[in-house]
Amino acid sequence: MKISESDLIINPDGSIYHLNLLPGDIADTVITVGDPDRVIEVSKHFDKIEFKKGKREFITHTGYVGKKRITVLSTGIGTDNIDIVLNELDALVNVDFETREVKKELTPLNIIRVGTSGAVQPDIPMGTILASSYGLGMDALMNYYVQQLSGEEQLLLDDIRVHFGQLNNINPYLTAADDGLLNTIGKDMVRGITLTAPGFYAPQGRIVRAKNAVPDFIGLINSFRHNQQRITNLEMETAGIYALAKVLGHKALSVNAILASRVKFEFSKKPDKIVEQAIKTVLERIELL
Repeated sequence: MKISESDLIINPDGSIYHLNLLPGDIADTVITVGDPDRVIEVSKHFDKIEFKKGKREFITHTGYVGKKRITVLSTGIGTDNIDIVLNELDALVNVDFETREVKKELTPLNIIRVGTSGAVQPDIPMGTILASSYGLGMDALMNYYVQQLSGEEQLLLDDIRVHFGQLNNINPYLTAADDGLLNTIGKDMVRGITLTAPGFYAPQGRIVRAKNAVPDFIGLINSFRHNQQRITNLEMETAGIYALAKVLGHKALSVNAILASRVKFEFSKKPDKIVEQAIKTVLERIELL
């Protein structure tokens, strides 16, 4: 079936609408970062940079680490941006832009988020590099997509919905990390459920001036248990990446540089060093893919 011009917008130069990329511009392994300034912090470790492109908050560098071709792309903040990035990355590899039809042979991408996060468990210190075993979304993104859960995902999500039942009008969603990426890129890392919030302040339990609707949100989050599973950290993109990657047939992993302890009310004095360690760890292991 032909995809309409309004459903998939292609620029006059043949590039995808928001990312401004052409088919062939991206590698099969894509590192996503939230901050556009962090793209260069990743690509400075490349042995060769093939090209650089940018539009709005979406900055893309493609190059090589050894013989491995890699793309690093900034998404900006939040799952609304993830909706754009994941759909457009998928279109670049799985839609024929000339015919506007889905290709018969689909290309799965390896999508690895390297981002910052705050721990909600007291035994996870700042400086930890954490791999998200699951992404738990408290935003509304997946209300608009059909998602098929595994039996394990459904059981875990059922318990989560009971635990967070007091939160009115919130419909959590859950997706597991790709096992292959978790056991290669994420090997020996601390693991846990990463909660993706639809905002930075009250949606993550922060109190500044506006009154929070959910008292002790952090306490509610860190008290959840399902067998050996617990929620370990908070951020704003992981659940959207995991869910859309699975829906579209891609593989995803989120690697989190823990910069804050939300239970000890502390923030790292050396955040750049923690992020740099996360980047180096991912790039050292990425050639295993």
